[in-house]
Amino acid sequence: MRSLLFTLFFSLFTCSALAESFVVEDIRLEGLQRVSAGTVFESFPVNVGDSVDDARLAEATRRLFRSGLFNDIQLLRDGNVLVVEVVELPTITTINIEGNKAIQSDALLDGLKQSGLAEGLVFKRSTLERISLELERQYVAQGRYDAHIETTVVPQPRNRVSLDIQVEEGSVANIAHINVVGNSVFSDEELRKQFQLQETNFWSWYASDNKYSREKLAGDLENLRSYYLDRGYIRFNIESTQVSVSPDKKGVYITINVTEGEIYTVNDVRLAGDLVVDEAELAKLYLVRNGDTFSRRRVTLTSDLMTKRLGNDGYTFAKVNGIPKIDDEARTVDMTFFVEPGKRTYVRSITFSGNEGTMDEVLRREMLQMEGGWASTEKIEAGKNRLNQLGFFKTVNVETPAVPGTDDLIDVNYSVEEQLSGSLNFNIGYAAGSGMILGASVSQNNFLGSGNRMSLGVQKNDTTQSYNFSYLNPYYTIDGVSRGFNLFYRETDYKSLSTVSDYQTNTKGGNVTFGYPISRRQRLSFSVGYANTEMFKGTTVPAEITDFIDNEGTVFDEYTLGLNWRYNSLNRGLFPTAGTEHKLSADISVPGSDLTYYKLGYTANYYMPIVDEWALRLRTDLGYGNGFGDLDRLPFFKNFRAGGMGSIRGYQSNSLGPKGLPEYAPVEVVETDSNGNVVYELDNLGRPVVDTNAPTTLFVTDADGAAEAVSNTSQYKPKYKTDTTGSAVTAPYFLESERSLGGNILVETSLELIFPMPFIEDRSSVRSVVFLDAGNAFTSECYVPNDADIPNLTTHPYCSNGVDLGQIRTSVGVGLTWITAIGPLTFTYSVPLNDKRGDKTEGFEFSLGQVF
Repeated sequence: MRSLLFTLFFSLFTCSALAESFVVEDIRLEGLQRVSAGTVFESFPVNVGDSVDDARLAEATRRLFRSGLFNDIQLLRDGNVLVVEVVELPTITTINIEGNKAIQSDALLDGLKQSGLAEGLVFKRSTLERISLELERQYVAQGRYDAHIETTVVPQPRNRVSLDIQVEEGSVANIAHINVVGNSVFSDEELRKQFQLQETNFWSWYASDNKYSREKLAGDLENLRSYYLDRGYIRFNIESTQVSVSPDKKGVYITINVTEGEIYTVNDVRLAGDLVVDEAELAKLYLVRNGDTFSRRRVTLTSDLMTKRLGNDGYTFAKVNGIPKIDDEARTVDMTFFVEPGKRTYVRSITFSGNEGTMDEVLRREMLQMEGGWASTEKIEAGKNRLNQLGFFKTVNVETPAVPGTDDLIDVNYSVEEQLSGSLNFNIGYAAGSGMILGASVSQNNFLGSGNRMSLGVQKNDTTQSYNFSYLNPYYTIDGVSRGFNLFYRETDYKSLSTVSDYQTNTKGGNVTFGYPISRRQRLSFSVGYANTEMFKGTTVPAEITDFIDNEGTVFDEYTLGLNWRYNSLNRGLFPTAGTEHKLSADISVPGSDLTYYKLGYTANYYMPIVDEWALRLRTDLGYGNGFGDLDRLPFFKNFRAGGMGSIRGYQSNSLGPKGLPEYAPVEVVETDSNGNVVYELDNLGRPVVDTNAPTTLFVTDADGAAEAVSNTSQYKPKYKTDTTGSAVTAPYFLESERSLGGNILVETSLELIFPMPFIEDRSSVRSVVFLDAGNAFTSECYVPNDADIPNLTTHPYCSNGVDLGQIRTSVGVGLTWITAIGPLTFTYSVPLNDKRGDKTEGFEFSLGQVF
């Protein structure tokens, strides 16, 4: 008690003393833990030697409080020494967030940091409520109106605290109704089509378009404004927007009030400003003309086209503004495009980054823009497209920053992200009809970063054993002339393949190719080649092969010339989404070859972007070949075949096309009734007569006129067919099933819908498609049997002349291609739509090392 009275007396004496004016001889700080004395003196406006009174000390205290570092401050006097006692605010050691899934913790912490709450900062009680408000704001922006935040402050030693935040995210409120008020020209349904946000519908579970978002609503309002302004309603206005939430916070109701106004037409279009490019040339770019309905989109596109045109002449920073002059009485608009070209800009340097494995020279030789020349927007963009078309890079970006300190110089900086441009394949597997598959290959479209292409492959399975080496230098000369060569040896034996006619060939040879650029997008290639082929007959050989070997022999030397033309405007070399590609090819074996023939081919790819990552692809493949000189038809082993990946998916590889006439034997056929049942001789009681000498296998004719075996285990005595002379009628009994021989005509097409793969963020190395394939191989002249022993077999049962649309095969399916570390991996699942008897179908297929 005595001590307490003494302390109270001392405090009253100190306050009384402090109330008097005095000169500060010294300042003593007490209570500091984390804050330095220098920080306090910097904020405390009293120095040694100053004369202070109540007013000045009160102001000094307020100044020190404003530093935001202290929870309590007391000023005391010890003689002429001013004592400053402080209690520091605690610091935040950790912020723990639990219960959040929809928003990552890093994003929530960033939001708190913007509000002044972060680890290491001073904790203020006044900001504690702002924690909940800030976090709830972030969840409300996602449409989670029932989100709840609880915060707990946990004291820690040494004047520190930790914050524990428990999050109940709730669920995203679904859009129950979107109402547009004030519209009369366009219906609510038509206007809602312009919105990304939609009322809850059947597809909402996948598209998530019924989840309210403030940012999406802002974008939808701009889309609505553009929809009207692009149709002449220049005075259109969104008066107000109301967003209300149902009491249970599960439903969102959006009401948009609009004023449509009237349609305005364009009365006059003119140019103004500094016309450094001929006025007539710029006027060709008008997308708005006198009498047209006003369209903001066309005005913007016109300005963009003019800006690009000026950029092509070096005016990189040119501005073209479309300024409307509105006449409300006449409801017309006069458009003036004001041109500000600025100075002509020149390129100081062109640089590349990100090409860690590709030499700068490979990128630089694709450039059309030259250093030191004036900057051309068209040439700079063309350089970007040419780099994309190489197929070496996942992404290509270009920036044109101004050179500091100048107003007429820019640098052109290309940044690339490299991707796998080759594949290393080791194949082991089993395929029905082909048996064990073993193979290895290495291919590199950017060999050692030089831009050259190299491929080396070895493959062996039950039907094929091949060795191949190829090399191409696309810039054999500085002018872009390419040179490549190819060496190969291949043994094929189709004995075990159920889809292809039985024969064997051993072929070795090679070719040299030169390519010449004839324009930025077109290229011609010439090739000279030699091949030696040795042929062997199988055990069961179609009549076409037997006839060919009998007439032409089994060893052939071929000297070939090739001509190829290609037009390419695709936006990327791998996984394009826009542009076209055309290829024309002609190959001919020159006179002096053992076989003289020619083959013509045409391939086209059209890519049409739809929206975002959605696009359509239309593929067409046409082929035709024939013999000349001593050869009246295309050699059968040069035929076109269809089916499989890269062709008509859903049918086994090379299984489509005309079939060979299998080996057959003439057999006597028995009579059948109207139901197709065998007619037997009957006894007096109407029972079939049993004959121990009767064969246990009988033959009847099928729908194609060929013989078909039926069982006769009871050894009933059949009635055989006879002609008018009483001779037994015979039909061909084929010793094996028909197999594809191919034809000299190819017709294929496919339509693909390219769509983004769901649930995958980086889609640059993944492509998913839905496809419709159609086509087949045909022949202009089928082989005609001439076996006198079978006079009724005058036509080929498995072949028809010419292109028969009734033989077109179709299929639908889905496909996925993924660029893996060892090459492109493609999966497809297909459903044939009109397969016929004898077709070899296949639902699931996969390929490693090719992109289809």
